[in-house]
Amino acid sequence: MGRHDEVNMKMRKLLERWQSVSRSPEPRVTLELALRQHDAARVYALAEMHPGLGVEEILGDIIHAALDELQEALPYVNGSTQVAEDELGNPIYEDVGPTPTFLALTQKHLDTLESVKI
Repeated sequence: MGRHDEVNMKMRKLLERWQSVSRSPEPRVTLELALRQHDAARVYALAEMHPGLGVEEILGDIIHAALDELQEALPYVNGSTQVAEDELGNPIYEDVGPTPTFLALTQKHLDTLESVKI
């Protein structure tokens, strides 16, 4: 399966989720967001197509899916320190690419948001 197919599958799952509209409450943070006019029109179209969902919920889901995609796309860069072995006994080296920094900074900001209870 190619990269384009994977993205399409994830977006299809998002659309299926919107069809079911049953949600578990998750902590939310309100952010102000400026969109291009055409993108705003597309979000309003999705909201009209899925009346059980608000614009904010649709945007949140789209951003969540995009951030998951972005995190998966961050390149793995082999470091020099072996951190484990795979099931065949081959060495696995630390990732010195952007992923560890992204994950650490995400945790830092999550901790801040949780302590402030925005």
